[in-house]
Amino acid sequence: MPTGSEHIVSSFDSELQGLNQIIVRMGGMAESMLATAIDALVKRDSDLANKVIRSDKEVDALEKAADEAAINLIALRQPMANDLREVVAALKIASDIERIGDLAKNVAKRTVALNQTPPTRPAYAIPRMANLVQSIIKDTLDAYVARDADRAIDVWHRDEEVDEMYTGLFRELLTYMMEDPRNITPSTHLLFIAKNIERMGDHATNIAENIYYLATGEQLEGRRPKGDTTSFQVVAPPDDAPGASEEAAKDPQESGK
Repeated sequence: MPTGSEHIVSSFDSELQGLNQIIVRMGGMAESMLATAIDALVKRDSDLANKVIRSDKEVDALEKAADEAAINLIALRQPMANDLREVVAALKIASDIERIGDLAKNVAKRTVALNQTPPTRPAYAIPRMANLVQSIIKDTLDAYVARDADRAIDVWHRDEEVDEMYTGLFRELLTYMMEDPRNITPSTHLLFIAKNIERMGDHATNIAENIYYLATGEQLEGRRPKGDTTSFQVVAPPDDAPGASEEAAKDPQESGK
């Protein structure tokens, strides 16, 4: 028969496992939202895009559940050392996953607006960028499940490739807009979509850093690799810019949660 202390440890492990399962479920939903949003973009399918927009509420609900589970663990179990690190990391990771879901929703909203305009030539590059980010998110979640510091480092480095793809697409879209003023509206929507996808990569990188800390107890050293040089050019504020609302820089297309 288990002693009192053994029962407490068993209960804590069970509750912690439940928190981890919420995080994994959140991540899977956010990854699926990105894939569906890009599918809607490629097919110019507004109904599919609206499905992504609606599903964001489920990710938000899971983040709330993760917050409540983590707070209960801290308040009732008073975890120390490695156990406390697990709970704090889960809180931070849940926040980043929720932002990935928000950004996927923003992509879907832009897709609905974009479908009101003629097809735009550079749109083909966005699915390639999204596929890379989706694979990074998946590998990040796998690293979380396995507590794999090496895989987390690999994700951390791969974000630079996403930044480089975004920079190339940014320049291509600017050129396209200068060629013909009629391209400005659809190209602007594509710029916001590309920026949202690039920001998803940044949030996946945040998660990778937390996984590394979770697995090793040490902060990931070195400067985060960055390949995005678009900040040196003047453009409209990105959907995920600091100081903007959660829905993106006072954009009427992004108003309302």
